[in-house]
Amino acid sequence: MSNDDVLFHFRLRVIALARELGSVREACRLMEVHPSTFYRWRRLLELYGPELLRPRERRQPQMPNAIPQHIEQRVVAFALGHPEMGPHRIADELRRERWGGILISGNGVWRVLRRNGLQRRRTRLALIAGVIAPPGLPREEPQPRPEPRHLQVEHPGELVQMDCFCIGRLSGTKGTVWQYSATDVYSAYTWAELRVTPKNPSAHWTSALARRVAAELHAHGIQLERVMTDNASEFRANAFEETLLSLGVRHSFIHAGRPQTNGCVERVQQTILQECWKPAFARYLVVKLTGIQRELVTYLRYYNEERVHRGRHTQGRTPVEALLAFLPLRPGGS
Repeated sequence: MSNDDVLFHFRLRVIALARELGSVREACRLMEVHPSTFYRWRRLLELYGPELLRPRERRQPQMPNAIPQHIEQRVVAFALGHPEMGPHRIADELRRERWGGILISGNGVWRVLRRNGLQRRRTRLALIAGVIAPPGLPREEPQPRPEPRHLQVEHPGELVQMDCFCIGRLSGTKGTVWQYSATDVYSAYTWAELRVTPKNPSAHWTSALARRVAAELHAHGIQLERVMTDNASEFRANAFEETLLSLGVRHSFIHAGRPQTNGCVERVQQTILQECWKPAFARYLVVKLTGIQRELVTYLRYYNEERVHRGRHTQGRTPVEALLAFLPLRPGGS
């Protein structure tokens, strides 16, 4: 029985009770209804029959600040096409000309997704993968966070953080696939490569990534000054130390048990996981190394050249824009 049916039978019961008691006032007092309301209901019953006592259907009012239907459809379509993005990221992307220059706030995007049952990232990923997302656990009350402490850097190349992230074992590979990552703390420009090793990351590949970072920064006229890593063996190996020494780069280790010190590259790896790996693994039936290598190259191009960042130093720019802002003027340049 619907709520409308319950209200319809309640109105009929009030009128019937007044007839049984012979007193409108007494019936209204017992049922907690104002007499003027009772007389209005009884008049409708006498003139038009009991069906007029049913609640009337009302159309949903169109609020002056409501999001137009065609924009809501664009938001939903974009969210399903890019299930890894959150509301504020979707708002930033839709504001760009390539997506139509749609002006909508991050809160507005979240309300649209909530109305359509898509406010959770795992729900969108589950739709792409064709499975039903498991029900979520009840959330605990958020604990107050301490005030963040930022690494103080003044220009690109002053500090680059490096880390490794385990992808796992894939079809057709003999060994474990690792993601070797490096990010410039100032500009958020990121380098990442996929390598296969028998078990743990190798100092050979961390050294190769360090040489690549130094070479690409040098090609832009930027000197790599310092590299920060955790205390893993691939970064404490003599081969990696000799590589940094040959490049003239200082090496800093984070404090043991304090991965937050390496927070920039840790955050980048979580972003790549959410925006690249999870959608890719949801789309692929059989995940292979060649396929996800293409995914990583495509995503890094987007991440560095197109994705707007909200960091303290980038301030709404892409990493490439933040990097180019510090390029030294060349002869004849302006």
